[in-house]
Amino acid sequence: MIGCAISCLTGLLFSKWTLIAAILGYFAYKWSIATYDIFEKRGIKFIPPIPLLGSFKDMVFQTKTFTDVIHDFYRHFPKEKAYGIFEMRKPFFLIRDPELIKQMAVKDFDHFLDHRVNLDEDQDPLFGRNLFALKGQRWRDMRSTLSPAFTGSKMRTMFQLVSECCSVTVDFLEKEVQNEKPILTDLKDLFTRFTNDVIATCAFGIKLDSLNDKTNEFYMAGKQASDFGALRNLKFLLIIQFPKLCKAIGLTLFSEKFCNFFRSLVWDTIRERERHSIVRPDMINLLIQARKGKLKHEDEETDQEGFAVVQETNVGKALDHTKLVEDDLTAQCFIFFLAGFDTSSTCMSFTAHELAANPEVQQKLLLEVDAIKEELGGKSLTYEALQKMPYLDMVISESLRYWPPAVATDRQCVKPYVIKTDKINCEVKVGEGIMIPIVSLHHDPQYFPNPSRFDPERFNEENKHNITPFTYLPFGVGPRNCIGSRFALMETKAIIYYILTKFTFEVSEKTQVPLKLAKTGFALKPEKGFWVNLKPRS
Repeated sequence: MIGCAISCLTGLLFSKWTLIAAILGYFAYKWSIATYDIFEKRGIKFIPPIPLLGSFKDMVFQTKTFTDVIHDFYRHFPKEKAYGIFEMRKPFFLIRDPELIKQMAVKDFDHFLDHRVNLDEDQDPLFGRNLFALKGQRWRDMRSTLSPAFTGSKMRTMFQLVSECCSVTVDFLEKEVQNEKPILTDLKDLFTRFTNDVIATCAFGIKLDSLNDKTNEFYMAGKQASDFGALRNLKFLLIIQFPKLCKAIGLTLFSEKFCNFFRSLVWDTIRERERHSIVRPDMINLLIQARKGKLKHEDEETDQEGFAVVQETNVGKALDHTKLVEDDLTAQCFIFFLAGFDTSSTCMSFTAHELAANPEVQQKLLLEVDAIKEELGGKSLTYEALQKMPYLDMVISESLRYWPPAVATDRQCVKPYVIKTDKINCEVKVGEGIMIPIVSLHHDPQYFPNPSRFDPERFNEENKHNITPFTYLPFGVGPRNCIGSRFALMETKAIIYYILTKFTFEVSEKTQVPLKLAKTGFALKPEKGFWVNLKPRS
């Protein structure tokens, strides 16, 4: 009798909790799909979403690379200029037409001023205050304040520091050679250590040798900062999707310990220089000048510095130097550090891999390298000589087309907008996002014939002017493009030149040809790494 009663009670409780779970599940489901009728109501085509996951199930379940996901989006409606996708519950407008990209990201930039990252400046100051994350007038002022630090003339003053790092790297490689045998090399490790040393000297005035001192504090900090593994990707996604909740629970991208390390690194250097009136041609010095209001805008000629260099626009009034607090400068140093450490080394790795996989391209580049080396007559490479290497620029430009560091870019609507095309008349509301599929534009045969072929001749004098505007966007688009494009190109060209004076890149047993990307994360990463042989030149 008692057993029967207990059994009945258990059954009732189970039924009760089952009912509660079912009700909660129902409301969670309805909440997850509540926004999925947005595009239908506005009369615009959209890719059918999956509850909660939206359009990104292949990313969540890691069945496709991020690049392939973007390609799938791009090719879903090949004749449409814009259509809808969903990041979980959030609607996005995928903009695939070059003219519409120009209209929205350049001409109507004031409507799409911000990235969609919503990081609290006080809670996550290292990321929330940097140029990428800043919004509205704060971004305008900071961009205008910093843009004079990234001009061609400033790069010229820094070039000697970059050149010294290149020499140290090649010296290390030459010491590794035994009996003239090729060196099996992990390109990503090699170039990450090189870029670490470049950033250390060009940004902070710290001289390092990360190839020999493999666990130096600066390098380990860079590894930690650039490690966007599963946990940090999840944090980033949560912060984007639920910014208020993340702020309430104190969720941040970087630990307090790491933030304090970076603050000390920046401000100990600044105070030391101000105390002893030390002037050095690096980023810290430029930020000190910005803090004092002494950085001035200059007219630049971008043609000589490379096809991929983006044009800087004056987007606002320079920030009053009295408003630059310590974390403002620290955050700018951090984003420069993060981009230089990881993104630039990735570009170098892809470029070197393609040279190994395309020996006819490498052979042509070697002729140009040797000609410049002979012209210099034993002297170190100069900034001016680097600009006189058109084929090197063509190779880097094609590498950035084939393997763009950012496969897509985004903007957030900040003022009501209406997309108007021959087929579309659709409202974009404040807070909604647009996505520009950079990698898919770069691989569209309509704009780049035979896109799977690595062909630097696309960027020769005869062909480069035929490239459809706003289909080649390796450093982003519009006033919110990458401020560091000149620096990235300068250091990439320099290290490729220096290595090719002593070595060639050769396919090894561990080299994957063609290269296949890993299906984890958002960054471009080969599934089997960047492995080549560095063969000494006779």
